[in-house]
Amino acid sequence: MNFSEMFGLGWQELLIILIIALIIFGPRKLPEIGKSLGQAINDFRQSTKKATDEAKKEIKDIENSINSSIATPGSSTFASNDSENVLNNDSK
Repeated sequence: MNFSEMFGLGWQELLIILIIALIIFGPRKLPEIGKSLGQAINDFRQSTKKATDEAKKEIKDIENSINSSIATPGSSTFASNDSENVLNNDSK
């Protein structure tokens, strides 16, 4: 995904923004501002990728946990037998 797709700006809008920035900040400060903006965008992308990867890992762990508990033979019968024993002991 490129910049124009992300923010919905065409080349004309970007040119106007660049001219306004050049007028406001001047030609000496513009490269420094561009570098800072590039670093900020890069840091943002890295942090969102890291958060997305962590969320996907957690979801995968939960899915694996659910699948392993479903796939374990006798796990549901153990739970039902255990609850039957509790009920039988309470009634005596």
